[in-house]
Amino acid sequence: MQALIGLGGMLVLMALGAPIFVSLGLAALLMLATEGRPLMDAAAHSINGINSTTFLAVPFFVMAATFMQKGGIARVIIEAAETWVGHFRGGLGLVAVIATTLFAAISGSSVVTAMAMGTFLIPAMVARGYDRPFALGLVGASGTLGILIPPSLSMILYGLIAEESVPRLFLAGVVPGLLQAALLGAWVIFYSRRKGYASGQRASTSEFIRKNLRALPAVAIPLSVFAGIYSGYTTVTESAGVAAIASVLVAICVYKEVTFRDVFPMATEGMKSASAVTFIVMFALLFAHWITGSGIPTALVNFAIARELEPWQFLLALNVMMIILGMFLDAIAVMLIVTPIVLPVLSTLGIDPVHFGIVLIVNMEIAFLTPPIGLNLFVLSSIAKAPMSEAVRGMVPFVIIMAVFLILITYIPEISLWLPNLLMQ
Repeated sequence: MQALIGLGGMLVLMALGAPIFVSLGLAALLMLATEGRPLMDAAAHSINGINSTTFLAVPFFVMAATFMQKGGIARVIIEAAETWVGHFRGGLGLVAVIATTLFAAISGSSVVTAMAMGTFLIPAMVARGYDRPFALGLVGASGTLGILIPPSLSMILYGLIAEESVPRLFLAGVVPGLLQAALLGAWVIFYSRRKGYASGQRASTSEFIRKNLRALPAVAIPLSVFAGIYSGYTTVTESAGVAAIASVLVAICVYKEVTFRDVFPMATEGMKSASAVTFIVMFALLFAHWITGSGIPTALVNFAIARELEPWQFLLALNVMMIILGMFLDAIAVMLIVTPIVLPVLSTLGIDPVHFGIVLIVNMEIAFLTPPIGLNLFVLSSIAKAPMSEAVRGMVPFVIIMAVFLILITYIPEISLWLPNLLMQ
């Protein structure tokens, strides 16, 4: 009963608008004190959790995302993608999917990806006759790839809490990310033909070569991250440092959208974001420490055993619960709450934690699109100066597509596990 009171109190705090780290930390501290468990041990557990080389990757990736967002990278990638598919019917919609997929491999964040892409793409799509709700929904759904296509900050956080290999999680997100992009692209083609959206002009050979060569430095950044990690030359943290330095140099020296005078203020902004993530992770680990000793995971395991739940039944119930939570809580909050509770059940039911991590992240993607808390809704309606109702209306078909995608990811684990099992035996 005490554990349920603690969880209920935390959810109430979040519903009242308290920051995630305050809700997690306050609930955990109060319940630990009420149960008479030593607070010093809990504090040491939280500090030790963030005192890791893996966690050092977070501020570096945040820094890289900050410079990528403001350094002209988004515009260059969009221009390159347009030379490939812009001349097809609905080509600008396909550009949105392709460019967002590429940018997601740099940013690691859904909100940053949606913001950077939406700033350029939504006005351009509306100017070419696309329905604004469709443009909002497409960029919002494509923006969620920021946490599925690696490197992903959400995967790093999940890896820390679940004590899973981050490189393995990165690989597990590649095929699902490409599958999601393919589903969105297929809908764009169908919808564009149905609506009769105009085609763009085919790029000349010289323009094609020029714009794609210009985009190479931007595309080289995520490629260098993957090459470093999976060749064994660099760790995840070292690759994150390389990405941060490369993003600064590319933004300043290649695209020249910012100058050296902008480095300090942009770095300050990036470190503020990284500091916020640090507090969230620290108190999430404190919450996980309380959850582990509260008896909730044990009770859940016993419940699953007593009811003889099949893995598919457990995952179905969990998906429904996470979708409902995602409507009212921040997506990261859902991950931080659910992960420590269900991890002990996964081994009992034979569910691979890496596969579950991808299922969890797809649920987080849907949470970014669903009212009333979906962050991508707020970001894109603000960028487009559109009513929230219009953004919600535009998201409806894409939420349905994402629900179908979630079913595929949940019940065909090979989609997530094939690549990591192939390359990391």
